[in-house]
Order: sequence, then structure tokens, then C-alpha cells
Amino acid sequence: MNSTIFTTRLNPRRRQAIGLLLGAGLGVVAPIVRAAEEAPDAFIRRITSETLDTIKADKALRSGDTARIMQLVDGQLMQHVNFRRMTGLAVGPSWRRATPEQQKRLQDEFKLLLVRTYAGALGQITDQTVFVKPLRPGQDERNLVVNTEVRGRGDPIQLDYRLEKTPGQGAGWAIFDLNVLGVWLIENYRTQFTKEINAGGIDALINSLAARNQANSGARKA
Repeated sequence: MNSTIFTTRLNPRRRQAIGLLLGAGLGVVAPIVRAAEEAPDAFIRRITSETLDTIKADKALRSGDTARIMQLVDGQLMQHVNFRRMTGLAVGPSWRRATPEQQKRLQDEFKLLLVRTYAGALGQITDQTVFVKPLRPGQDERNLVVNTEVRGRGDPIQLDYRLEKTPGQGAGWAIFDLNVLGVWLIENYRTQFTKEINAGGIDALINSLAARNQANSGARKA
């Protein structure tokens, strides 16, 4: 079992920005129906601004408390993220061949991997602000990109969100991919996941994710 393939290749600035992305929406307490009234750039501006305020005010989040982060991710973030689509795109064509149980395990382990890998980056968030760039016209509502910059000390950090319009009553926007300094999260992990699936199948990928999460948990306790 080769769990080392999930060691992140991102530099500290990308790690910090993804820490912010993991928190995106953590400070959102308004009902999701509110998103139906918002343009996509306004939606991102609101949730990122509220997120920064939440992180700055919460010592447990800034210290990388995994339990605290997971609690907020499950309770508030998931309503703004199509995590099933995100996981499926990261896994690639093999996702459609996975059983419902395997798909659930993949989603659970992938979410935990993201949280535990980047939790410590939340502690680096101090005086940053988020600048949302003008929305590019003519985009497909099923695959729409909102470009932003995180500004603070040092050079601005490119931080982009890929969104889809959610259908039905209470329709709004859902995030399903993230781009930090030119690296899309799904693309980065798909390369790693494909190698594991080719070597041993879906179960091998699940086992490797679980092993990596266990290793991350042990490292934080040490």
C-alpha cells in the first residue's frame, strides 16, 4: 500500500490559501435560500469575507483543531459544496464503477484528507482580505469560475472557485473545484488517485486514503 502518493506538492503559500478554502462558508449562518438571490461573485465575496472573520475570531480554528474544523465543515460548509461531484471528478472514470458504499468511503476519506492536510494553514491567517475580480461574461452556469485574490502581507495569492448553479427550489451556487496559484485541486489529486487505482483498484485507493489520514492524525498528536 503506497499512501505516500498523497503527500501534497503545494508550497506554503498554496497550503495557506487552501486552508482558507477549507474554511470557505464556515462563517455562513444564513439559510442557503439566500444564495438564490446572489450573483456568483457576490456569493463568493460574502462567504469568504465571513469566513475570514470567523477564523480570526476562533482560536480553535486557527490552531488547526481538526475536530472543530470538521464540525464546522459538516455543519455549514457542505451546503455550499457539491462534494460528491468534487470527489467523483478527482477519482475520474473509476468513480462510475464504484459501488455506493465505495463512493461514500471515498467521499468521507477525501474530505478528511483535505481537512487534516491543510488544517494547520488556518493559523497563518491574520490580516488577509479577499478581492473578488469582475466576473467574466458568457460563462456556463454548470461550470463557472469566480477569480479572487487573497491580499495581505506579501504577494497576493490567486484563489479561484469553480461553481455550478443548483437546480430546484432554493437554487443557488455550489463550489466543486478550487484553484490556488494555478493548481486546480481536482486535477492535482486525480493524477495521484489514478496511479493508485491503476495499481490496485478502488479499494486500494480507499485504503491508501485511510492510511494517510491515520498517519496525519498520528503526526498531529505527536
